[in-house]
Formats: sequence, structure tokens, C-alpha cells
Amino acid sequence: MQDDIDNLTEDNTSETLYERKTFTIDRGQEPLRIDKWIQMHVEGVTRNKVQQGIEAGFVTVNGKIVKSNYKIKPGDELLLLSLINPEHTILKRENIPLNIVYEDEAVLVLNKPANMVVHPGVGNFSGTLLNGVAYYLEQQNPNIDEDALPRFGLVHRIDKNTTGLLVVAKTPDAAAHLAKQFYSHTVKRKYAALVWGDMENDEGTITGHIARHQQHRKMFDVYPEGETGKHAVTHYKVIERFNYVTLVECVLETGRTHQIRVHMKHIGHTLFNDWEYGGDKILKGTIYSKYKQFVDNCFAVCPRCALHAKTLGFIHPVTQKEMLFESDLPDDMKNVIEKWRGYIQNRKD
Repeated sequence: MQDDIDNLTEDNTSETLYERKTFTIDRGQEPLRIDKWIQMHVEGVTRNKVQQGIEAGFVTVNGKIVKSNYKIKPGDELLLLSLINPEHTILKRENIPLNIVYEDEAVLVLNKPANMVVHPGVGNFSGTLLNGVAYYLEQQNPNIDEDALPRFGLVHRIDKNTTGLLVVAKTPDAAAHLAKQFYSHTVKRKYAALVWGDMENDEGTITGHIARHQQHRKMFDVYPEGETGKHAVTHYKVIERFNYVTLVECVLETGRTHQIRVHMKHIGHTLFNDWEYGGDKILKGTIYSKYKQFVDNCFAVCPRCALHAKTLGFIHPVTQKEMLFESDLPDDMKNVIEKWRGYIQNRKD
């Protein structure tokens, strides 16, 4: 059996979310129900979850959707879009305030605040956005069971300290539909970012494979095209210049882990106050103490990586209509931009 696994949707995150798993069935394989075969070969799944995934269209054989009673045979090509995380099977419901931008029977669009992890993981078993979503959905339907809770519905993520728009599917069918849109790179995503330095061009495109950093496993880096990393493309446009920092709009063509942060650092414009990638130091400007004090004050005003997911667009999984959502900059980014605007104006005066 040949097995190839790669990321489906990461969207500026620190861990894999969706996985695309492909299998080629070996010669000599006896006919066997596909749900049973998957349960035997994918760690941490239950028969019930496998059947739900097959019913929702998360599994194809030779490019076609099948039913749970399909019997595999030698040479079959299986594709699984997997959200299974065997380390975390119980999702704790917590009454966490949610900023809901839009909701219907299929999807939930949220505006995530800073300093909130999207889903439970090592070191973050509670207090996450998904814990709050689970509680919220349970209030709508008190009889909801564990398998119906929205772990399957988290089709993309954003970093803990990135603010902005996120869509959660409320049904397996909606999750499958949205996951395929993210995988096909048809979802519209625009981010606002404050970066160090005065960018040379008003707009441009950054292309570079992204993979984990060779020395620092929580970080990522850009590698030459080849076998290392995954193809990644970021388009950017300058919105406003402040000599020492620049406000840019970034459009994601792909959705790799830390993509904007890594690509911007790669071209010499690390995100403002991005401590993981060195943006929490003065990377552009003078050595005078007054300037240093001003920058420290800016760090205090926006005590996080200055990145905001401002636009999210997708095709609704039920109505097939295009949905487009916009989110205003949060106060911390508004305030730090205003401080830079005032600083530059005072220097001109």
C-alpha cells in the first residue's frame, strides 16, 4: 500500500488541519468494505466517523464518491480529506463569547479576537474558539451528540494572535463542500498587515516553497523550488507608507502555515511585533532613544503580530451563491497605525 499525506488547508497556522491522504490498494487485497478498510488503516477513527465522512463526500475512489458498502479492490486509488485528530476526541463545551458575523443552517462566520487559539491542541485544551462554538451549537440543539460537534466543520484556521474572519461548517456536507473550495484555492482571502520597512514596490507577488524551519520546529521558512516544502503564493499591495513601516494588503493564492509572516520576512519586511520571526525588535529606523521609546509604545498598543483577516469569500455550500464578508481593523491595529501616521506627520512638520 502506497500512502501519501499532505496538507489540505493550513491558512497561517502552526499545525496541520486538513490532510489529504491518498492510498493505492495493494495487489492481492481481498474485497473489503471501504469503511472497514479505512478504520483499519487510519489511526484514531471510529466506524461511525468514517461512515459520516464517506456520506459527506470526504472519500473518493478513482475520483468518484462511493458509499460505505463499496468493496475495495487491487489498484483502487483512495482519496481521504481528513479532519481526524486522534489526540483529542472529546470537545469540551465552554460558554465563550463569540462575535458572529453571519449564520444559517449550514455555516457560521465568526470574527476571531486576538489571543484566542482556534481549536484545542497540546497546551490548549480549553478556552479555544471551537470550545465556544461547541457550547453555542449545543444551546441551539441540547440533544446534539459528540459526533455532531463541529470538529469536522473547521475547514481553515488563523493563528492565535491573528484577528479576523473564519468560517465554520455546521454540517458534514457543508464541511466537505467548503474544504474542497479551500483545497482548490477558490476561497477569497485578504489580510491587512503592518510590516517593517518601506516597501520598494507598490504591489507585487511573493512565490516560495514553505516548510518547517530546519532549526526551529515551531517556525517555518522559504525554500527554493524542489522537493522541500509546498508551493506558496502571496500577492501584496501597499495601502499606506510610514517610512519605517508599511501597511499592506495581502491576498492569499495558497494557504500555507504562517504564509504571510514567512513570505514577508523572506523579502525583508517582517510583520510588526511578530516576535516569532523577529518583528518585536526595531528593524528599521534610527538609534535615538526617543524613536526607541516611540516604537516600544507602539508595541504596547498592539502587543501582537499586526495581522488581520479582513475579507473572506466563498460559495455557499447549499445555495451555491457567492458570499463575501468584510471585517474592520481591530482597535489595536487602528491605534498603532494612527500612532505611526502621527509620528510621520510630526517629522514632516
